[in-house]
Amino acid sequence: MSRTTGSGAPGPSAAGVPHVLDNPALASLTGPHAHFAERRGRVLRYPVDVSPWLALPADPDTRDWADLAALAGPGAEVPLPGFRGEVPADWEITFRVEGVQLVDDGLAAAPDAEAVRLGPADVPEMLDLVTRTRPGPFLPRTVELGTYLGIRRDGALIAMAGERLHPPGWTEISAVCTDPAFRGKGLAGRLILAVAHGIRERGETPFLHTSAENASAIRLYESLGFRLRRRTAFLAARAPERLADGLAAVPVA
Repeated sequence: MSRTTGSGAPGPSAAGVPHVLDNPALASLTGPHAHFAERRGRVLRYPVDVSPWLALPADPDTRDWADLAALAGPGAEVPLPGFRGEVPADWEITFRVEGVQLVDDGLAAAPDAEAVRLGPADVPEMLDLVTRTRPGPFLPRTVELGTYLGIRRDGALIAMAGERLHPPGWTEISAVCTDPAFRGKGLAGRLILAVAHGIRERGETPFLHTSAENASAIRLYESLGFRLRRRTAFLAARAPERLADGLAAVPVA
């Protein structure tokens, strides 16, 4: 079992015993987010307009990589967030950045009177804010993954945060962003705590990911009550141009 702190947040997994946060996309797509899952063999992914996260088994073999290539299509660039294993020789790594995973270790989670619930009608504004602030992937249907909260000023959306991956008992906070003209006012922290409050109200624990080089974000998260659980990586790789014999592209279940 994983070690816990006084707040109930897990420490590093005990040797040889995986934790659901070690492969959070797999835990999500086989758990609370199973209704989103597109599957081929042991490979699962979210619809491409929902999230780039996909799930390989902990020990992907040759067949799993072939199924991933068929799912993505010949020559497609495939995001592999959180993957720490070896990519096959016929796959080309196209992007890699070190990341961190942080978990709730005493957040002062609380609702925010100014935060409003965002939904499908707000997506154009949400996409515009994400384009200008680049907090990470946010797609036309990402809002379906969970609760998204925003703050408006004079009717304009100036800050938001919401929920993404959903392993059993946990919910990831994501898409934390603030219009550059309104930074430095504590809006991101307020929204994080408000989203965390909703997660806690369901009896779940908040966690999040960010780039290991994003020192300002890490300082903010730690000041709010998150702590480092593990280091991870965000990478993408290009599938082979030719699929393995007997495989066809794109069929999902």
